[in-house]
Amino acid sequence: MRAPSLGTLFLTVFVDLVGFGLVLPLLPNYSRAMGASGLEVGLIMASYSLMQFVFAPAWGALSDRVGRRPVLLASTFVATLSYATFAVGSTMTGRAALGVLLASRVVAGICGANITVAQAYIADITPPEDRSRRMGLIGMAFGLGFIVGPALAVGAQQVAGWMSASERVVAAAPGALAAGLCLCNFLAAFLRLPESWKPGAATPTRRTRWEHLSRTLSRPAIAFLILTFFLATFGFTCFESTLGLLIQKNFGLVDKAAARTNAVLFCYAGLIGALVQAGPVGRLLKKLGEAHLVAGSLVVFGLSMLPLPFLGGDAPLSWGVFFQPSGWRWTMLLVVVGGLAVGSGLTRPPLFGLLSRLTPADEQGATLGVAQSAGALARVFGPPFAGFLFDRHPAWPYWICGLLAVATGLVAWSRLVRMARTPNAQA
Repeated sequence: MRAPSLGTLFLTVFVDLVGFGLVLPLLPNYSRAMGASGLEVGLIMASYSLMQFVFAPAWGALSDRVGRRPVLLASTFVATLSYATFAVGSTMTGRAALGVLLASRVVAGICGANITVAQAYIADITPPEDRSRRMGLIGMAFGLGFIVGPALAVGAQQVAGWMSASERVVAAAPGALAAGLCLCNFLAAFLRLPESWKPGAATPTRRTRWEHLSRTLSRPAIAFLILTFFLATFGFTCFESTLGLLIQKNFGLVDKAAARTNAVLFCYAGLIGALVQAGPVGRLLKKLGEAHLVAGSLVVFGLSMLPLPFLGGDAPLSWGVFFQPSGWRWTMLLVVVGGLAVGSGLTRPPLFGLLSRLTPADEQGATLGVAQSAGALARVFGPPFAGFLFDRHPAWPYWICGLLAVATGLVAWSRLVRMARTPNAQA
């Protein structure tokens, strides 16, 4: 048997997340065109993360019993079917179409919970001293997926538009491309990804999920960091679930144009975030320290949220619009979204660094797992919350989340800086 391949695993996770990034920016406007309310848009978007939260432990336990490879292969193949279902639903109309889209996201979320199995695979083939660094590959795959996926969504719609005048073909193209990529991913993993775990091998006694949760949250410093991560993730999911609706309203775009523009903005924000995490974050950590950087990034994110609902115009996004008198409105939108991406990109690395420093070596996985669960819950509650408020007034989700982020940053400035000065403090 071939030796386990970290590169093949990274490619498997990356392609899964490209498929996720292909359809995510399109969901708000596709759903709205089918008659969904803001709350329903949020619920459809939240269904993916809810399924991840529920099924991640089950996938991990199953992989302990039958091996990592069959679980990864099965989930990747079913993900192909979920994106094909999304493509079909994109060509439909009315409440039936919403049901198909919801079903496709539920199944995709169940399959997306296999990220736990990918992390277990890395742990199987990596010495303990290198695991934290290699776990970063999962984060890198997330970041790249959010750049490549939205860009491919725009490209798929453009190519479909050139090849066919049918709106249904254009609407189905991103889902069909995601399904094709997942099918290729399944075939590549089937041929290239060996097993990393011997089913039936002895495993150490582990605490239950709830025991991990109560033990982790019993430490005030760690509990505060996890709450901070929850609020930061909550604010970002409110932004990503309503941005398409906001630009559709403020710039007078039709559903399909709004979806394409939203995908472009997602790609732009993902690229800014990736560049920040690849370069400046290291220098800023050395200069400011983790505590100041977490607090400052939340303030930057919150202040960037506040003006978003008031930016608008009457011209669609294109290269030529920047040379028109109304082009400054799109320029301001790009500046604000860029600031938001910088703030969001600077929060996660120092926050998880602080979590790791405050956690005993033998509890790193449990603590980081609780933090990831908190992030998943934020992605469950954020979209319905934002969609419901958006229907009342488009500014409400942005102002509430923006002010909440600023307030959290100011509290963190006090608490985290004090924690940094007294590393052994638990309050």
